[in-house]
Amino acid sequence: MAAILYLSYDGLTDPLGPSQVLAYLVELAKAGHRISLITFEKPERSAAERAALAEQCRAAGIDWHPQTYTKKPPILSTLKDLRVMTKVAERLAAQHRFDIVHCRSYLPALVGARLKRKAGTRFLFDMRGFWADERVEGGLWDVSKPIYRTIYGWFKKQEKRLLAAADHVVVLTVAGRDILRGKWNVQSAVPVTVIPCCADFAAFPAVTPDARDAARRTFDIPAHAPVAAYLGSIGTWYMLGEMLDFFAVQRARDPASVLLFVTRDAPEPIIAAAAERGIPVWALRIQGGTRAEVPRLLAAADYGLFFIRPTFSKQASSPVKLGELLAMELPVVTNAGVGDVDRILEETGAGVSIATLDEPGYERALTNLDALRPDMVRWREGRARWFDLGEGVRRYDAIYSELSR
Repeated sequence: MAAILYLSYDGLTDPLGPSQVLAYLVELAKAGHRISLITFEKPERSAAERAALAEQCRAAGIDWHPQTYTKKPPILSTLKDLRVMTKVAERLAAQHRFDIVHCRSYLPALVGARLKRKAGTRFLFDMRGFWADERVEGGLWDVSKPIYRTIYGWFKKQEKRLLAAADHVVVLTVAGRDILRGKWNVQSAVPVTVIPCCADFAAFPAVTPDARDAARRTFDIPAHAPVAAYLGSIGTWYMLGEMLDFFAVQRARDPASVLLFVTRDAPEPIIAAAAERGIPVWALRIQGGTRAEVPRLLAAADYGLFFIRPTFSKQASSPVKLGELLAMELPVVTNAGVGDVDRILEETGAGVSIATLDEPGYERALTNLDALRPDMVRWREGRARWFDLGEGVRRYDAIYSELSR
């Protein structure tokens, strides 16, 4: 079994920390791998949440070294955090003989490549998405300003260096892998494995009639009302306006329709954007919940709804919410051109992909949704191939075993 140093600039207390970092590591630790973990935690997260995660790490035998994330001033704070990550990583590497440094995204990969040069540790570049391009396309780096144009150019050069230095690369999508092999001409000698953002099917059980009835009573939703559900934060990539436009078309078909947001975001921007489209507040339900509570809330829905900006960088993205919705056996309505979503919905028959985000496109999607008669054997088999947490763990375990030989 391998000794792993896992580096993440995201925190375990971030929304995806428990499902997209810790869930994998707990299972990999059970498989016998010795794991040390460095993360950067936001100061505003609660002490109780951090203590609960620390206990999970302790119980799993994971050696967690949380650091404090700094946000200001821009750029300089990130450089400071990178120095901290480097210092802690090198200290741990001096104390332990790590076989592999597993780097979640680009900033940790800078540290991982350094450890490979200095200590000979095998370097796993778990690049996730195309981070530098995401920063530009998401408006976080305004390349019309010289400083951000310089930063973007520097990271694109580092991206090539990191891909060349990696002993193994993990991406989230087949589309992303094809870009690496084709447009970016990553050497075929570097193994590339696709591991989407997986879901814990046990934590997101299929919706039963009783669960749906109970959830609708919680939200005071009539049994006959069509209910669409959005899961997660409303941020840079998620197209709130277009989702509300879609829902307005749904309401025109059935005025009893309800749009449920399971989110910890403030409700006011959602309500204001809905009002601009003539959607009354009583047609909305907005409720946050813990990870354990989310499935109970989502059970009120007939289908899941999400639209993501279909930019270049999003070809490498795997929406976490897709696996969780399919785990609950909720059909999905989404837009085309994001990661492997179109391929997955075609393979599973579990939803509708919209080619054009306009009223005719929404009408066609709703008609197709009404006509959807899923083959649940096909759905479940396809869902397992793409999103089963156990399958994701098996792929990481195979990489660890190969790199530690």
